[in-house]
Amino acid sequence: MENIITAQEKFADLIKSEYARIERMKADSEITDFSKLEKIVVGIMPGDGIGPIIMKEAIKVLNALIESEISSGKVEIRMIEGMTIENRAEKMQSLPDDVFEEIKKCHVLLKGPMVTPREGDPWPNLISANTMLRRELELFAAVRPIKIPEKNIDWAFFRENIEGEYIWGNKGIQVNEDLAIDFKVQTKQGSERIARAAFEYARKNGKKNVTVVTKSNIVKLNDGNFVKSVKRVGQEYPEIEVQEKLVDAMCAKMMDPEFCKGCEVFVLPNLYGDIVTDVAAEQQGGLGTASSSNIGNKYAMFEAIHGTAPFLISHGRGNYADPCSLIRAVGMLVAHIGYGDRKALLDKALDICTITERKHVVTTDKDGATAEEFADYLLETLKPML
Repeated sequence: MENIITAQEKFADLIKSEYARIERMKADSEITDFSKLEKIVVGIMPGDGIGPIIMKEAIKVLNALIESEISSGKVEIRMIEGMTIENRAEKMQSLPDDVFEEIKKCHVLLKGPMVTPREGDPWPNLISANTMLRRELELFAAVRPIKIPEKNIDWAFFRENIEGEYIWGNKGIQVNEDLAIDFKVQTKQGSERIARAAFEYARKNGKKNVTVVTKSNIVKLNDGNFVKSVKRVGQEYPEIEVQEKLVDAMCAKMMDPEFCKGCEVFVLPNLYGDIVTDVAAEQQGGLGTASSSNIGNKYAMFEAIHGTAPFLISHGRGNYADPCSLIRAVGMLVAHIGYGDRKALLDKALDICTITERKHVVTTDKDGATAEEFADYLLETLKPML
């Protein structure tokens, strides 16, 4: 009985914290207008493992894309130190306080992959730095584009980025040695704001479909309420069709043109979005080919969707890592701050270098190009366009 009472008390504290977060969401109405900023500050966090290697190449591309804006002072590139696993472990903080203060002085962030410790790792079992950044900066929308031209696929995934199974991921309750309970959290405000982001994107880009992906046939409340929120917001966009898919069928039949007929924009809760977008990226050509933007009203963060690649590092092949995911994130970043024309040129150059011409091919092994060789090849292709 004592175990049950203790568990009830912990659960009550968690619910109280959510009430406070809901009030913060209601008050989060300040939206950054980059066109009105005197100077846009871009923070750079290289990350762990292959992060610094691919970030070096991504920064070269970023400098080329907005060279005139950097030289004029309109854009400042600022290195953010202290988000390495070594520093986070030493301070026993996933997001060290002093580093977070520097992060908040930036408007947008370019982030390399960061270690999330697991059982058996030589690091303290810290919560994911990615999760902490998204949560503390209210980056509620993870936007991941997937393009497979030969299959006529041009999709945009909007993953809810804060709630679901992840928000209390380290706050489960070990009731006794036989019973452990984790949680899944859904709020009306969180679901509606990710839905509205998806519908706004669809409207602005001439898309006619938003597909919501859940397991609402089994997870009745969380997923059921998520679907209801999407449909409720969808009533404000009568020109856009809303349809539903179940997450297991979506993963199994993603490449079935009949199953995905008409699909253009997807909106998903957090965990499903994480899984489905990784599956989609593999179909596109691997995690190294995809990127992700994390968007909030005030801040935004852009990143590769893969991890730190410890296998490559341990086998002396870190320099052969594929920088394309982070470079595509650079394109998303420059578009977000107002230079969509530069992203279009970068996409064109990437298509030439990875699909049509392929003078230097990254295989992540020593039979392929290094990250530096590929980035230099990309810049040779890109600069005449700029």
